[in-house]
Order: sequence, then structure tokens, then C-alpha cells
Amino acid sequence: MSKVLVVDDLATELEIICRILQEAGISVDRASDGDEAIARIQESPPDLVVLDVVMPRMNGFEVVRELRENPKTKHLPVVFCSQKNTEIDKIWGMDMGADAYITKPFDPQQLINIVKKLMGNN
Repeated sequence: MSKVLVVDDLATELEIICRILQEAGISVDRASDGDEAIARIQESPPDLVVLDVVMPRMNGFEVVRELRENPKTKHLPVVFCSQKNTEIDKIWGMDMGADAYITKPFDPQQLINIVKKLMGNN
């Protein structure tokens, strides 16, 4: 079964995203910041990461940069899911190496479709 790591420092947002994916039949793991995300990815690599941008200690852009620099994780699909919704934020996120960028609030079906497409089971 495919597994998605959801990373968000806001517990409510984390719960909402996890519930949406679980109801779509996707297994999820959770992390509440970038440092925890990197640790979880190293111990049990997911098939995809849904990642907030604005987080304490290590933001989402820094997480993606670290993932792309590591040969073991450089191809791991990443979806930014953030309240940062300007065009420059989206461009920056994609330039950093994200595979998709959606803004909060988002359409749950849009998130499901993107995740399934990037994991190859749409």
C-alpha cells in the first residue's frame, strides 16, 4: 500500500489533510515540522510527501532542498500544500523541486487527484 508523509506544524491542518487522504484509501504518516519530516523519511521512506511551507526550525523549502540533494530521496514526489499563495511562492516552490503546489484552502478532490497521479495510481 502506498504511504504518504503529511508534514504541517498546525495540528488541525495536519489532521484534515490526513483524514482526506485516509478516506481516499491512502496510508499516511505524520510529522509536525521539517526536522521530524527528514527523520521520518530517513527511517521509513514514504511514496510521496505533502508538505507545508511555513514551519518552525526547518521550512518546507529547506526540506525539499535537502531531499533533492540526497541521492536516496532526490526523486521522492513532493506536493506543497501551503497558505503562501502568491504566484512567486508557487514558482519558488516548483523551482526548489516540488512536483505540485496547492494552496490552502484547497479542494480535497484536487489534493487526492494530485497525490494519486504522482504516485502512479490515478
